[in-house]
Amino acid sequence: MKRIRVCGVQFEPALCDIEANLEEGAGWIERCANEYGADLVVFPETVTTGFATGLAPRKLSALVDKIPGKTTGRICEAARKHKVHVVWTTYEPAGDERVYNSAVLIEPTGEIKGVYRKIHPFPAEAEWTLPGNSVEVYKTDIGNIGMMICFDGDFPELARIMGKKKVQVIVRPSAFLRSFDTWLLTNSARAYDSRAYLVGVNLIGRDGGDSYYYGHSMILSPHGRRLAQGLCRPEIVHADLTGKEFKYASYGSSAGMPADNIKGRNESAYGGLVDPRKEI
Repeated sequence: MKRIRVCGVQFEPALCDIEANLEEGAGWIERCANEYGADLVVFPETVTTGFATGLAPRKLSALVDKIPGKTTGRICEAARKHKVHVVWTTYEPAGDERVYNSAVLIEPTGEIKGVYRKIHPFPAEAEWTLPGNSVEVYKTDIGNIGMMICFDGDFPELARIMGKKKVQVIVRPSAFLRSFDTWLLTNSARAYDSRAYLVGVNLIGRDGGDSYYYGHSMILSPHGRRLAQGLCRPEIVHADLTGKEFKYASYGSSAGMPADNIKGRNESAYGGLVDPRKEI
């Protein structure tokens, strides 16, 4: 992959105020492009409305829109204007009065490259969210990009599937409430599992469920090493991804990578992991 600059944006969305959040998101994209020369801008989970909205499932489904639609249009316009790739997040109607928790990959043309729907909803959101069932890696002119959302990062299977599909950058928009130790551990492990860079971007502030998010967004190398980390405030976390970490056994080392934990899998021994007829 070529050298790229990635920015993760931490901010507190206005609860259920879609227009305000779209406008603020567009402003952050402008800053990332003009001040940092960003190639890729990543936002936290459900930034269009906030995570726990306090709305009944039917009302939440009616508030948001299909993709593409009103929850993505302003951001697609900003991506096109500033010629950057963007990962934007929103709830999306699922057709049965519930929603998908979705991440949208937008190209510098303003076109939508792909939509990922969270496969592992956190137990608290099961009331209003349906799970997706597809893991994709999207080939772009800045590298192969995969998406997972928050609790998805607790499941190494997704990262490994992306690794098999030659992912180079995994983005993990999040509304993460558990300990920082768990946040760091799962981000580092998923980067290492997949042999990819990982961009974990977390909300800050309060949502409609009286939960408070602590930010600490981070960008990690394929070795699981932190290249950048944020605080608990509105800010841009940024790093340059050079691709050189794919070549060496460890950071700061000239030794080549001696083993490949993607190509080296012995999948013949993994049957009990995915076959419901076999107990692990």
